Amino acid sequence: MISFTVTAVVFGVVFLAELPDKTALAGLVLGTRYRASYVFAGVAAAFAVHVALAVAAGSVLTLLPQQIVQALTGVLFLGGAAVLLMTKGGADDDAAIRKPENQSFWKVSGAGFMLILVAEFGDLTQIMTANLAARYDDPLSVGIGAVLALWSVAAIGILGGKALMRRVPLKLITKVAAMVMLALGLWSLWEAIAG
Repeated sequence: MISFTVTAVVFGVVFLAELPDKTALAGLVLGTRYRASYVFAGVAAAFAVHVALAVAAGSVLTLLPQQIVQALTGVLFLGGAAVLLMTKGGADDDAAIRKPENQSFWKVSGAGFMLILVAEFGDLTQIMTANLAARYDDPLSVGIGAVLALWSVAAIGILGGKALMRRVPLKLITKVAAMVMLALGLWSLWEAIAG
């Protein structure tokens, strides 16, 4: 039986944690270049895999000390910020804005699937989902809440990408996202040290 309360709590926590994450930016970038429905299909499938892995690993993660989890999370955020800040050019370049010639469903959804599968492995929300699964001992409710939250953030990023690109250059969005990730990384490391 599914607990609406657990599902709602997990949805809220994962949604807020994922919103400033690199996934929203990745969805935004993919949404500016490819057909949104194709991108979403691949991204949604990758998130379903991640949530299944996180829920399955929930009991194992509870064995790790919280300081180690916070330190690892901080390092992941700082690494993501560094990657974003070191990216040359950006979508302001003509090559980045050009539409790809082949936008077949399998190519686009496969690209979205692989990008999210790799980028989100060991991510903060995957760790959080595992922790929530261990805490509530209700894998189905936790899994549904987490996957719906991740799909919502992806949809916002993908659909918002096209609208946002009309008004704000991707280079600026990338820098803002990098600064947010930098702040989150430093905060996580501070919590690990102070805790």
